[in-house]
Amino acid sequence: MSDKHQIIIVGGGAGGLELATKLGHSLGKSGKADITLIDKSRTHIWKPLLHEVAAGTLDSSEDELEYLAQARWHHFRFRLGRMAGLDREKKEVLLAPTHNSSGEMIIRERRFRYDTLIIAVGSISNDFGITGVKDHCLFLDSTEQAERFQEKLLNSMLQAHTCDKPIATGQLDVVIIGAGATGVELAAQLHHVTRQLSAYGLDTINPSEHIHIHIIEAGPRILPALPERISNAALKELDRLDVTVHVNERVTEVTNQGVMTSSGQFIDATFKVWAAGIKAPEFVKELEGLEINGINQLVVERTLQSSNDENIFAIGDCAACPIDDSASSFVPPRAQSAHQQASLLVKNIKRRLQNKSLLKYQYRDYGSLIAMGRYSTVGSLMGNLSGSFFVSGYIARFVYLSLYKMHQASLYGWPRAILISLLHFLRKGIDPQVKLH
Repeated sequence: MSDKHQIIIVGGGAGGLELATKLGHSLGKSGKADITLIDKSRTHIWKPLLHEVAAGTLDSSEDELEYLAQARWHHFRFRLGRMAGLDREKKEVLLAPTHNSSGEMIIRERRFRYDTLIIAVGSISNDFGITGVKDHCLFLDSTEQAERFQEKLLNSMLQAHTCDKPIATGQLDVVIIGAGATGVELAAQLHHVTRQLSAYGLDTINPSEHIHIHIIEAGPRILPALPERISNAALKELDRLDVTVHVNERVTEVTNQGVMTSSGQFIDATFKVWAAGIKAPEFVKELEGLEINGINQLVVERTLQSSNDENIFAIGDCAACPIDDSASSFVPPRAQSAHQQASLLVKNIKRRLQNKSLLKYQYRDYGSLIAMGRYSTVGSLMGNLSGSFFVSGYIARFVYLSLYKMHQASLYGWPRAILISLLHFLRKGIDPQVKLH
């Protein structure tokens, strides 16, 4: 075992991967520390893009990043595995055995020692214990789940196109439960995709007649976490796209045939997508002696250190970080939060190695943007920095796309990020607008 300071990052999402890349350049390359990234998947894709993978407007194989290659290029190690436990006394992370698609074990159980541990495992959907959600809903927590949705949608449309029987009620209908950013953006993408698939030869399907998209929201308006002006603009776009929005409706049960609401309404649909809430992964609440909240998030100080272990940090959706010293509210689970926390943690890890006091995280709201497929983008910019202002149309679309480019630049550097954008642009003339396989 090396005598260097051992930094282990568990979770290769936006925050964890950016952190590993930056620490690799600043500490790994200079030999001041050993950095190891652990993730249960072999590849990374930016989570805000998963609704596009599900709809088929984005091919994950073209946008995914290989962890092993990224580690090779940026001076850190990658280890494939799922965190299963923690030994705080020995300062070791326990990884469960890894199995292949046939169920055969390919990597045994392992332990990795740390001096500094950063947990960045993101979030998963919270079904709130509602009957039938786990059995009958599709989720968008991972690339695999998004690809499963896309495959099921395409297969169902192919089946309906070639079937001799009339298309039944609800056969191609979609119900999205939860009108946050994921639910609203997915609805808009699906409107575009279903019409594109019909144009590509599945012409016995009339999307306006045979495909109905519903969004169900328990609160009084869609996009409840965002300013009301954005919510109203998005609602107007959804209405234009013939997406049926149900507000003040709570889902009480999900069956194979559809969704039951608290008002007694039953909505027939083959596709039920759950996007109504988040929680940290279940294993987090089993970690030895760490404080968690009601949705499994690790409670951290504003330095991003665990509330009861100075050697353990958490960032992103799996962390409950106070938004200020009053602890009256917490940092929202958004991609920009994870990015900001990763940037601060680069500084704090360096200060930790120099025995300096750690900096406190200050959340900066740079605004919110909602992409309504190819049709529109709405949102606000600058957030609470100098007063927000509303944007829509091409300007908002350009800024929305720029956010992803900034993520790519943090991983690859700007020259390669620009080259990737150029390659995507050149492929537009030869690739279909939606994935057809």
